[in-house]
Amino acid sequence: MPEKGVKMLRLEILRLGEDWSNAELARRSGLNVTTVNEACRGQRRPGPHQLVSLAAAFSLGPEMAGTLLDEVEPASPGPRHEL
Repeated sequence: MPEKGVKMLRLEILRLGEDWSNAELARRSGLNVTTVNEACRGQRRPGPHQLVSLAAAFSLGPEMAGTLLDEVEPASPGPRHEL
């Protein structure tokens, strides 16, 4: 994850949180990998149906689709516990 204060698209944060490649997100959403690559980099704004498909890949409802392209600061990971 990036340093504190660096903003990312919520879509990219969710993808990284699942440890998915862009190709895996494309497969799960049924979208073209180029579309996913460009959306995750902020180079393309997917249409409403594409956003719903992306949200569904993360088990999010359609009401959350519009938030995937919001720029947000990633949450800090919790402290690691050593075993």
